[in-house]
Amino acid sequence: MAKPVKTNVLRHLDAAKIPYETREYDVSDENYDGKLVAAKVGLPAEMIYKTLVLTGDKTKYLVCVIPVEMELDLKAVARATGNKSVAMLPQKELLPLTGYLRGGCSPIGMKKAFPTFLQEDAQLLERISVSAGVRGCQVILSVDALTACTGAQFAALCRE
Repeated sequence: MAKPVKTNVLRHLDAAKIPYETREYDVSDENYDGKLVAAKVGLPAEMIYKTLVLTGDKTKYLVCVIPVEMELDLKAVARATGNKSVAMLPQKELLPLTGYLRGGCSPIGMKKAFPTFLQEDAQLLERISVSAGVRGCQVILSVDALTACTGAQFAALCRE
């Protein structure tokens, strides 16, 4: 498959010589539901992860990467990240802070590196899919590559 227009994510991976694959999908319906994305790109939903940006009382900004089928547990995130409390970053602050729009936020290639946490279940996977930095494109890479290029730590972040 032809590679899409180079995003910050793909430039970052190319510069680090990290192998990856991309899958593009139609976003004209503006539905960014992860399960629908999985169906559109032909991957099992458990491989598709979403990127969420939060604020903490001790860590100003942090990034959580979790399976699209799971829900973030703010108390678990606070415990895992050394904060007393955390909250979702207001959507209007996402683009100026990260360089990414909702539906296209990736843990790779943000404007600035933030502490990143990956749902511990990802350790059971060989490969993972995250946004390629634009709506309508996923990047698939090894879990090891994702943790290496983001500095992500594994943690329990989701509700059971």
